[in-house]
Amino acid sequence: MLAVLATSAAVVASGAERRLSMEDYRDKMAGAWLGQSAGVAYGAPTEFKTIGATILDEKMPTWKPEMINNTFSQDDIYVEMTFLDVLVRKGLDVTAREAGIEFANSRYRLWCANANARDNLRRGIAAPWCGHPRFHPTPYDIDYQIEADYSGIIAPGMPNRAIALGNTFGAIMNYGDGLYAGQFIGAMYSEAFFADDRVAVVEAALKSIPEESEYAAMVRQVLADYRANPKDWTTAWKKVTGEYYYGRKGARYVSCPEIDVRLNGAYVVIGYLFGEGDFSRTVDIATRCGCDSDCNPSSACGVLGVQLGAKGIPPEYTSGLDKKAKWEFTDYDWDALVAACEGLVRKVVVAEGGRVERDSAGREWLVIPVSDPRPNKFEPADRPGPLPADVRLTDAEMARIGYLPCGWQGAQSEPRRR
Repeated sequence: MLAVLATSAAVVASGAERRLSMEDYRDKMAGAWLGQSAGVAYGAPTEFKTIGATILDEKMPTWKPEMINNTFSQDDIYVEMTFLDVLVRKGLDVTAREAGIEFANSRYRLWCANANARDNLRRGIAAPWCGHPRFHPTPYDIDYQIEADYSGIIAPGMPNRAIALGNTFGAIMNYGDGLYAGQFIGAMYSEAFFADDRVAVVEAALKSIPEESEYAAMVRQVLADYRANPKDWTTAWKKVTGEYYYGRKGARYVSCPEIDVRLNGAYVVIGYLFGEGDFSRTVDIATRCGCDSDCNPSSACGVLGVQLGAKGIPPEYTSGLDKKAKWEFTDYDWDALVAACEGLVRKVVVAEGGRVERDSAGREWLVIPVSDPRPNKFEPADRPGPLPADVRLTDAEMARIGYLPCGWQGAQSEPRRR
């Protein structure tokens, strides 16, 4: 007999449900964060040092367990803490406009699309328009792809919530393929809670982004190359690098090809698929692909970390984590991160029409309705959607933003003069 702890008035038309014990959720959620952290820390010494080529053996890092603590100073991870914190404090229905004001008050170092969007906000352009190509020069940078992990971690089996979170947070700094990339990554995490088959995870995530997009075409290409020869990742690498690096130099909406979301997204999928479910092989391949070679293994190993669970990741990658350390310019250490995710997943399940139950043995279960993904309308950056008549923040909203525009990095943001 199951006792209902929480439920929603929403009705699931199909009646199909997935079940995930809270015990398994905790293990897989922890695996996601550990995978991200180990991936970014492993690749950090190589970031942007090899462009348009694969990394040679002698330039690959030698892993030491304490290296994982590099996670606390990485934008791949600490930006996610802001998103989670906004959801905890403001609720699941927080608007992009409100989320943008919170992001504008962040003080950590930012680059690329993130930095451009934050400066737009501090100049008074409201979210999500601060990420619109009319105001934003680099909407296809990698940024939301590398920080969308949270959206699937708190939405196991619920891709539409990952899509919606992208429209709230990802649209602040990205547009078109830049946004779809993060929604794809979020959907990969979401499906990984219930699927061990890596191809099935990628195929499921593809359904969460517009099929006409170049990002979707890139994923289909990598999938085809994997199916043709699952032992040869270098051939897949040569194809996507030829098209999205050498074929895109100087292309519109590419600030520099090495941070193009389509190229680096391909490297995530290559590492994840050709890694064959082995953590060491996955982090190795995703790093060897080069370009943004810490972000890409972080994403690939984060999704794999869900499938393996924290218990399944080799301990040499996780044992050195300092669980008392906080991510840069946030209040989040490991325990705070875990607590935020556990609290949010319960709310997301209910908001999506599911429930939390307890069985006769006292175990809690997330009961999650199955739903088909509803991807965004296709809007590439060179044919963007219309702007409203007024995209400006109000005087009252501007008064809530405490810092001036600061450009890239900007950890020492200058306070706004009152």
